[in-house]
Amino acid sequence: MTKRTKFDAASPFLQAARLMRTRVVSGLVTLALVIAVQAQTNPPAARLVTLAECIEMALQKNLDIRISRIQPTIDLYNIDSARGYYDLTLNLNARQNYNSSPGSPDPNSALFGKSSQTYTESYGPSLTQQLSTGGKVTLNGDLARRSGSSFTSFNYQTDAGVTLTQPLLKNFWIDSTRQTIEVNRRTLKMDELALRNQVTATIASVQQAYYELIYARDNVRVQEASLALAERLLAENKRRVEVGALAQLDEKQSESQVAARRSDLLGARRDLEVQLNTIKALLSDDFSAWAATTLEPADKLVALTQPFNVQDSWRSALAQRPELLSAKESLEKQNIVLRYNHNQLFPQLDLSVTYGHNGLGQTLDGGLNGIQRGANQFYSYGIVLSFPFSNTTAKNNYKASKLTKEVLLLQLKQLEQNIIVEVDNAVKQARTAYERIDATRQARLYAEAALDAEEKKLANGKSTSFFVLQLQRDLTAARSAEIRALADYNKALAALSKSEGTTLDKASLGLQFK
Repeated sequence: MTKRTKFDAASPFLQAARLMRTRVVSGLVTLALVIAVQAQTNPPAARLVTLAECIEMALQKNLDIRISRIQPTIDLYNIDSARGYYDLTLNLNARQNYNSSPGSPDPNSALFGKSSQTYTESYGPSLTQQLSTGGKVTLNGDLARRSGSSFTSFNYQTDAGVTLTQPLLKNFWIDSTRQTIEVNRRTLKMDELALRNQVTATIASVQQAYYELIYARDNVRVQEASLALAERLLAENKRRVEVGALAQLDEKQSESQVAARRSDLLGARRDLEVQLNTIKALLSDDFSAWAATTLEPADKLVALTQPFNVQDSWRSALAQRPELLSAKESLEKQNIVLRYNHNQLFPQLDLSVTYGHNGLGQTLDGGLNGIQRGANQFYSYGIVLSFPFSNTTAKNNYKASKLTKEVLLLQLKQLEQNIIVEVDNAVKQARTAYERIDATRQARLYAEAALDAEEKKLANGKSTSFFVLQLQRDLTAARSAEIRALADYNKALAALSKSEGTTLDKASLGLQFK
């Protein structure tokens, strides 16, 4: 009989096993917590990027640019599609006809003669070419073979000729096809300008976002320094309270300011995250792939002196702004429509000319012999005139197109005026932003000196924490205002370049169109 060994719950062996299991579980939990904490506290390594690199990435990946880049290619297809109207066309036809006719009546009786039957096979290839003058040329050849009771053998009839049809008034200098092609060409230029405008707007947005990112990063550093100042003052006040050299109220005021500075720091970090998302959306077509990437701007905010001449800026904007050039192309497109509608007011007067040779024979060679020898020529010419009495459609289309052109002219003038005002505002904004840089720098220097003096007074017992805390807040505001002024100046320069239409030139970029 097999004996089973029983272990007492309080046996040393079982207690050791349980202790070991507890330690293993505790170790695994501790390791998991450490990994989780490290994942939260250790952010991914920052990627250092310059403004030029950001612009290059945006040109390759920005979705707005990629969308705008497709439309000119579509326009090229539309132009080629319209040109297909002038493709050489080959036509082939083959027919078979049967005709049964009663015989002629006998004048001496009421009886009819013998009926006749005719079989005809015809083949007719032809080539048609539309002309750029609105006309059409057709080269055709016909072969007919007849048989029947009235024919003793096969009878071949052939002819070959050319026909020209040419409008002389309506559809002469422009027709619907030429109008479509010219309009599509203007549309292509407008969409190329729209792409240029989108690239310009995207680069300007990247510049604005980059400078704002630098400000957000530097403002976090300012808020960190402000928190460090408040925490240092709090530590000093606690020490003085402990030795009875300071009232407890000063300690509470310092604690309140530390909490307020910590809140400001959290807000600054949140703003930095928002600016990171803003620039990532401009640089990529897959935002999720950038979620774990932190961008660190490599450039610094500097105040480069730049001469401002509003007259030169106006001339540059009126010569280079894509929106203005596109409006002019739209006006040219309307001129094409107006020219077509004006041509439709004229009567339809078409010239038609036909010339060729024919042949007839009992055999196919005999039928073709007349054409080969150039005998049995035929020709015809004439004109066809047609016009509606009221011509209501053409007249109203012409009137409407004239008014549309007038609207486009007024819109062009309005756009020019808006651009002039925009440039003037941009120049003034840049000037003001530059002047603010020196003012904010002086304010920051004064704030630093005032805080230093007040801290010395506090150390000598001649001031209170309240005044020191107030000057700390003033210094933080002055430092933030200084970097804000630097960022605003650089953003103002970017906005001025966009208003002048010189963004691509200053970024050393050129657009090439096929």
